[in-house]
Amino acid sequence: MAVAERKSAEERREEILEAAVVEFAAHGLYGGSTDAIARAVGISQPYVFRLFGTKKELFTATIERCMRGTLEMMQGAAAGLQGEEALHAIGEGYAERLASDPTYLHSQMQAYAACDDPAIRTVVRNGYRELVDYVERVSGLPPDRVSHFFAKGMLLNVIASMDLLGADEGWAQRLIEGCRRDV
Repeated sequence: MAVAERKSAEERREEILEAAVVEFAAHGLYGGSTDAIARAVGISQPYVFRLFGTKKELFTATIERCMRGTLEMMQGAAAGLQGEEALHAIGEGYAERLASDPTYLHSQMQAYAACDDPAIRTVVRNGYRELVDYVERVSGLPPDRVSHFFAKGMLLNVIASMDLLGADEGWAQRLIEGCRRDV
């Protein structure tokens, strides 16, 4: 008989969050299943609720995790850099993340789509504000340049959502190249 490994509540929380990111990225807040998340982790659904309260609280925890991951990626990419060099490094890091982790992109898009809920909108706004504050601080650039930088990032999100980052379609490649210039 196999003995199940006992894990701390914090370890289980992390496992649940990892599974929840995948589930919510694929199905969103309303289509995502806490039962599927529990099964993916090998626990009961009531235990998911015991650790997170509600499905919406679990969803917001995944948003916070995603936003924190983006901020940490930005900080790592821009370490020791300032101004346009920092923006370029962050832009390259972000493009790499979009290309290598479609779950990340889908999770982000599901978070934006769920902003009709005021509580979720607050979490998304707070996370996005932290990203903007960091880019402003590390770049030291004026608001119009920071806005342009984030606009290119959102365009990359749309391109990645259509699975065009590696496509041979000329129009998509021109847009991608335009995003890479003056990042």
